[in-house]
Amino acid sequence: MDQLLQAIKDSITIGCLYALIALGYTMVYGILKFINFAHSDVVVIGALSTAVLGERMLHKLAPGATAAWYYGPLLLLLAILICSTVAFTVERLAYRPLRRAPRLNVLITAIGVSLLLQNAGQLKFLFGTEPHPVPMLIDQTATIFTVLGVKFRWLDLAIIGTAIIFMVALDYLVFHTKIGRGMRAVSHDTRIASLMGVPVDRIISFTFITGAALAAAGGFLYALRYQTVTQPADTGWALLGLKAFVAAVVGGIGNIRGAVLGALAIACVENFGAAYLHPGYTDVYVFVILILVLLFRPGGILGKAVVEKV
Repeated sequence: MDQLLQAIKDSITIGCLYALIALGYTMVYGILKFINFAHSDVVVIGALSTAVLGERMLHKLAPGATAAWYYGPLLLLLAILICSTVAFTVERLAYRPLRRAPRLNVLITAIGVSLLLQNAGQLKFLFGTEPHPVPMLIDQTATIFTVLGVKFRWLDLAIIGTAIIFMVALDYLVFHTKIGRGMRAVSHDTRIASLMGVPVDRIISFTFITGAALAAAGGFLYALRYQTVTQPADTGWALLGLKAFVAAVVGGIGNIRGAVLGALAIACVENFGAAYLHPGYTDVYVFVILILVLLFRPGGILGKAVVEKV
């Protein structure tokens, strides 16, 4: 029972991280119908911004000491501002001029932007190539309660709670606000939305900014959980982005609620596979699930198969 409970707790915690990242992929795809491969690099910028800014703000803090509670929201806000600025700049300079270009051109551009952000982030005056420690914003050992030997920590509650707040806010934004109606109109048909008076360019820019804010929150929570952030070109970041993309595909890419469900499903596959099969093959389990979904339900769990007329 303790192994089962630990796997459930870890699945929910890590699933929330994947969900925040997967939502950025699915929002951009839902509107522009292309995969923004630079999205995972925005997550990296969020995590590194948290580490570097936190290190500079709290450099006088004694090693191992916990920072005051208000530094966490402040660092999260700064990470969101930085990531949103990067995403807006990328959309405005790289993607908007290619709005009517073939999708292959945009896809290649997205890969190029990803490589640009990775290599620019390694410059010494930005983040450099060395790992960055993250100041302790929440005591890693502080426990709320223990069940069957499994500790439920304040850190886990902070990660899950923050992710839920962002996901609920996004759901409300998309389905219960005027700008959300504009986003859904643009995702349905850009030309008709424009004829109906929807400001398409502003809606698309806002979508990129919203996705970047979620990516920044994901990077912030990642830094909070793992306490060390590696350099921008580390292969671990590419794998994190791929898993979040797999989560979006499994849930039904273009479907916001599907991205959350897919993220939780992927996290469950990882953690239950590690607990009951073999811990060394967690990545294999994830990509096997991707292959099975593409073979038997290409639209994803909540997605719909699209029929294109010739």
